[in-house]
Amino acid sequence: MLVAAAVCPCPPLLVPEVAQGAAPELDAARNACTGALGVLTAARPGRLLVVGPVDGPGPETYPEGAAGSFRGFGVDLDVRLGAAEGADPRPRLPYALTVAAWLLERTGWSDAPVEGLGVGESYPPGLCARTGRDIAHRDERVALLVMGDASACRTLKAPGYLDERAAPFDAEVARALGAADVAALTALDTGLAHELKVSGRAPWQVLAGAAEGADLGGSLLYEDAPYGVGYIVASWS
Repeated sequence: MLVAAAVCPCPPLLVPEVAQGAAPELDAARNACTGALGVLTAARPGRLLVVGPVDGPGPETYPEGAAGSFRGFGVDLDVRLGAAEGADPRPRLPYALTVAAWLLERTGWSDAPVEGLGVGESYPPGLCARTGRDIAHRDERVALLVMGDASACRTLKAPGYLDERAAPFDAEVARALGAADVAALTALDTGLAHELKVSGRAPWQVLAGAAEGADLGGSLLYEDAPYGVGYIVASWS
């Protein structure tokens, strides 16, 4: 059963070594992520699943100890997803789960075993919901760390340029995540999400499936678009 969830954005810029001189601009987002992970710790889960976007259709699974690296961003920094004993040292985590592994290491996560799951942009809502329900039945007390960004079209300098539909879309997502509104997340427009370059749509819909019947409450901890990309942090418990 799902007992808690943390929703965080997944830009490598969250890592100060990657952001370098721009690091202070995301201090508020980092602090909000720390607060969201604190909710997971307080829930005392028996298992933590980290869900994030991948380039392919997915789903792709990643065992505890899977490695990730920020060397592709010019930073000599490697991380692991949970305990590293006996793990393959070669980096294989996608960037979103690498950021998640960094967040977990930063907060000293040791409360429960960790696994990773990657879902692609084309993963349909029905399968997202089914995957979430399966996750919720893996343990009596399951927690989720859900990674993903909102639209990448909030400003003229955004990766997807300015799209006037982006701000209203992100506002509704922030409202739904802050209210733990399972129905609203399940009903997100996949076509519009694709056009707005939203990486979090499928992970959020996995969360919605896992939360069915769990009666969790939500709290919105952060919402902004400092680089024209919507970043949202929320906690459910």
